[in-house]
Amino acid sequence: MATRGFVLSLLCCFLAAVLSVFLFTDWNDTNGDRNSSLLHTPYGLSSEKVWPELELSWRLILATVIGFLGSACGTVGGVGGGGIFVPMLTLIVGFDTKSAAALSKCMIMGASASSVWYNLRVPHPTKEVPILDYDLALLFQPMLMLGITVGVALSVVFPYWLITVLIIILFLGTSSRSFCKGIEMWKEETLLKKEMIRQQEAIANSRGELLIDSEYDPLVPREEKSEMQILCFNLRWTMICVLLIVWIAFLLIQIIKNEVAVCSTWYWALFCLQIPAACGVFGYEAVKLYKEHKKRMSTGNTEAICEASIQWTATNLAFCALCGILGGTVGGLLGSGGGFILGPLLLEIGVIPQVASATATFVMMFSSSLSVVEFYLLKRFPIPYALYLMAVSVLAGFWGQSFIRKLITILKRASVIVFILSGVIFASALTMGVVGIEKSIQMIHNHEFMGFLSFCSSQ
Repeated sequence: MATRGFVLSLLCCFLAAVLSVFLFTDWNDTNGDRNSSLLHTPYGLSSEKVWPELELSWRLILATVIGFLGSACGTVGGVGGGGIFVPMLTLIVGFDTKSAAALSKCMIMGASASSVWYNLRVPHPTKEVPILDYDLALLFQPMLMLGITVGVALSVVFPYWLITVLIIILFLGTSSRSFCKGIEMWKEETLLKKEMIRQQEAIANSRGELLIDSEYDPLVPREEKSEMQILCFNLRWTMICVLLIVWIAFLLIQIIKNEVAVCSTWYWALFCLQIPAACGVFGYEAVKLYKEHKKRMSTGNTEAICEASIQWTATNLAFCALCGILGGTVGGLLGSGGGFILGPLLLEIGVIPQVASATATFVMMFSSSLSVVEFYLLKRFPIPYALYLMAVSVLAGFWGQSFIRKLITILKRASVIVFILSGVIFASALTMGVVGIEKSIQMIHNHEFMGFLSFCSSQ
């Protein structure tokens, strides 16, 4: 399976990068100032709060334009756009890195929420099913959120230059893979369009007169539904409630965990409590998919349960759990919502682009909103700026989804979504890679400690 090979290759690169820390770090370096890098974040060195005033200026206008385009493209691709927002907020607006990371989550949440609302009023392009694949959302969301909490903890321990290396490896790998996937889909769509044109030209009578000059109509035409009917059809309240319960459980654990001493017995007990919460929901959905798959196979029914074209065997379910945790861990480590892994992964397992984008954005709405609530309780971002940037992202989410739907209708090519996804990830690799390399060089010049940090003393 090509997907497994790609994920394993990324894991090997990550392990090689981590092992290199032990080989090239001078653990006996006493000239560096360890304390200066104890509070680093995935985006740069920690510093005191720097919150610029919300006033009209060229910086605000440029940030608004970049934020709007980044949110529009990010939600269309299902990746959020955090890799673009954080460098923009630090380099252009002037926020400190921690505040920029918090505001980035606010923008991702706003764009995701508006995109989900838009997608709920859109029918599935090919089937009489919701455009949001709730089975896949229930399968990946709990493991993704578990991985994010692990990744955030690792971001305190990992050296900044290593996080930069992981950013470059992950983003370049996923963007190139997505781009190749887009090319394959473009070629398939080209062949399909040629076949449809050939069939239409062949439908002529013996006198050479064209009998049908339009596309084939289905034998059983799809019933035209109003927006409200589509909205009600796309909503699955039982599954949404389960996702909300998982979200609330993780939120309560994080709130309580922030009130206890770091590395205390209660701290680790609460941290470990997340594992059964996530595994319980994942196990429930995995068993459901496995049983339905076996039942269909026994009756000779090859119809897929959900959008993914993989077979729901125990091995593939375990692989999905690994990918969910990996995506969340990388998302927490790099400060994103996990969409940079989930979006390309859904495409790899056979989900069509429209559903992959809608489902990834739906899952990302839960993970980003969890982070926003945590950041709000910790007072990590200024409210006026957060509300302004969220408003920009909400508008961008609506505009991006509306524009791409019209573009797909005109071009009749869903592969456009895949190319946008690939472009956003590649742009994030450039922006975060350049900023990360620059700050790493600065740390080297300042003779700062470049090895792993202690988790308990770094909080």
